[in-house]
Amino acid sequence: MIEREITGRLTTLFEQYPFVTVTGPRQSGKTTLCRAAFSNLEYVNLEAPDQREFAESDPRGFLSQLGEGAIIDEIQHVPALLSYLQVLADERGRNSLFVLTGSEQFRLSNAISQSLAGRTALLRLLPFSLRERQRIGASDAINDILYSGFYPRILDQGLDPRQALGDYVETYVERDVRRLGEIRNLSGFRLFARLCAGRIGQLVNLSSLGSDAGVSHTTAREWLTVLETSYIIFQLPPYHANIRKRLVKSPKLYFYDVGLASYLIGIENAEQVATHPLRGALFENMVVAEALKHRFNRGRESNLSFFRDSRGLECDLFYGTGHGIYAIEIKSGATVASDYFTSLNRVAKLIPGISSKTVIYGGATRQSRTDSEVLPLAELNGAFERFEVN
Repeated sequence: MIEREITGRLTTLFEQYPFVTVTGPRQSGKTTLCRAAFSNLEYVNLEAPDQREFAESDPRGFLSQLGEGAIIDEIQHVPALLSYLQVLADERGRNSLFVLTGSEQFRLSNAISQSLAGRTALLRLLPFSLRERQRIGASDAINDILYSGFYPRILDQGLDPRQALGDYVETYVERDVRRLGEIRNLSGFRLFARLCAGRIGQLVNLSSLGSDAGVSHTTAREWLTVLETSYIIFQLPPYHANIRKRLVKSPKLYFYDVGLASYLIGIENAEQVATHPLRGALFENMVVAEALKHRFNRGRESNLSFFRDSRGLECDLFYGTGHGIYAIEIKSGATVASDYFTSLNRVAKLIPGISSKTVIYGGATRQSRTDSEVLPLAELNGAFERFEVN
């Protein structure tokens, strides 16, 4: 397995805090990352029923067996343990004690904010980035990427993406959905997840989602929260500014892994991606998720948004930095067309903070236009790095 991009940030923060907490989707590589980075630490997994029961019934005894520190995997199963960890850290009065991992976003964050506030660094590990995918030797053909996605186990072991992602969904539904949302209508929830995948890159419309899934607006909101809590989907917020324009207030919907979205909309092989009506939306999803990975792998919060006004003028992605806003238009086509720049240029005239305009497209060569950059997917991460330092 390759070294993950987040490794350097993880080891640095462990020296600066008593705890480091790593969250992210199931099978994003959290356990492998932590055990490789801290091979000297004891390891315990709270997915194991006996370990979970031990931690719940005798937390002090459980922690005493771990010596001077340990990796505690899937900590969300025993949230009460965090209070005992707080006491232990205060007693020992030093850094580099425990690495905690978890697969539930909001519930775990709430528990940590109550018990370990100021004592733990928080990192989020998503599936492979494009660079990590390339380093492991996976295909860099766009249709292959959109079909197979970025989950490490699929790429590292050369698994059939459709089979592996199908197993992932079934395991996720059976293991997490029942516990997180107390959802009894599993077939309805599966349909809801597929409907979400068919709406990637679109504004979130709970009434429409609920109607198509045959559930109420309230249930649609609850189910969307379950998908978000377990790192299946995320919502990209709209840009807000004091300009004389009516801007949309709804976020846009994306999947953390584009391969999972492809599976849920019924794509069965990479060749099918080429002619699929949602290919452009899948490509956009991949680029937006890659921007998020770039931020998270450096221990930073999301600085991403999109622009859309009430008349439909839109820019796919705003990448905000201290130097200004980098406006990004995302096009899956392999040939640069003049209309790629139309919306980008109009938005740049409206927003004074835009410092650069970039088109990410499905072609292979870089182009420099009068006031815009046109970049292939292979140069995406290099662009993000320039955004951060310029």
